[in-house]
Amino acid sequence: MESSVQAAKPDYSVYRRVIGDLLSGNEQLPSLPIITFEIRKAMEQSNLSMVELSKLLTRDPALSAVLLKYASSPLIGSQNPPQTLLDVIRLLGMNQVERITMVHSIKSLFSMHSAKHKRLFLEAWRRLALKASLSTYIAKHLKQVVPDHVLMAALMSEVGTLAVLSAFKKSDETPDIPTYIALCREYAKSLGVITLKKWQVDEQYLKVVQEVGKWQGESPGPINLSDIINLGLYHALKLTHTKTDLPPLKDITAYQKLDEPHNKIIAGGLDVVMTNIQEIRVVAKSLF
Repeated sequence: MESSVQAAKPDYSVYRRVIGDLLSGNEQLPSLPIITFEIRKAMEQSNLSMVELSKLLTRDPALSAVLLKYASSPLIGSQNPPQTLLDVIRLLGMNQVERITMVHSIKSLFSMHSAKHKRLFLEAWRRLALKASLSTYIAKHLKQVVPDHVLMAALMSEVGTLAVLSAFKKSDETPDIPTYIALCREYAKSLGVITLKKWQVDEQYLKVVQEVGKWQGESPGPINLSDIINLGLYHALKLTHTKTDLPPLKDITAYQKLDEPHNKIIAGGLDVVMTNIQEIRVVAKSLF
């Protein structure tokens, strides 16, 4: 996976041309479902009630099931799992329900067109779920950044990698994993920013897309959303052995903002992560 772009696949230029069509506007980037925009529009109303929101959510049975599953997951840790959508809204709050709606909507956009396409999608989403759960777990322990904001940011930071995959709708055009990874390195950030601007998401998520994967650099002030996502990404890469040339954790900017006892390192990673791997993987599975 660390081989050069040229070695990844002989006809790499074919793949570049397909993605070039997306960047140039010759192919349509994925659009959010209408129900998602309706929910976001409703959320802008200051007098929206929980009952009204629950009625709107019931129009999408798949979304309703996802919300109930998420609210009952270890990530939330409720002693009394919700039984209805109204219970879910009361437990999570309207803002978090809106963010989970976006998570579901984004996952549903990238439909599978072949067995090979499905394998790539599942691999991409599995890595995304691990990164999101790691980032959220770290945020919960630091208590400096709202965890559900982190979950949303982790997802948004990977929209570009999913957009790369969406370019390959025909089985004979679907790249293998090394080529897909090479394409993501070259195009994911650009496609991510273009797609998120199209969806009119908050500026903070665009900033995360631009800063994710930058281990060193200027990042003034206390630990922020981008820092948390980078800590999550670092540990995801480490745990999956996806990247073997990671810098030492203590050298990355996000780590240098941590205070004791949150900066304790064991086995090359944060203590809070390395000693709770199984719990984090359970959370990742609930997102998958």
